[in-house]
Amino acid sequence: MRQRTEKCVVTFRTTAGAMAMEAACKAAGLPGRLIPVPRSVTAGCGLCWAAPPESREALEDLVIKKRLDVDGIYAIIL
Repeated sequence: MRQRTEKCVVTFRTTAGAMAMEAACKAAGLPGRLIPVPRSVTAGCGLCWAAPPESREALEDLVIKKRLDVDGIYAIIL
């Protein structure tokens, strides 16, 4: 069984927002990947960006710098 660990999860209202986040993170070299939204969090498009918790500050900076349309940023155990 896979070990559950804390993740920084960014949710989006639209799929376009999720895809923009993926492209921006890859261009900036930030870790993470798109996954289905966990049941403990709700989001409009059903996708979220999951990354290590230590990358939260860098993700927040990227969201502001690139003016990405996010719904919320959470710390959850996955």
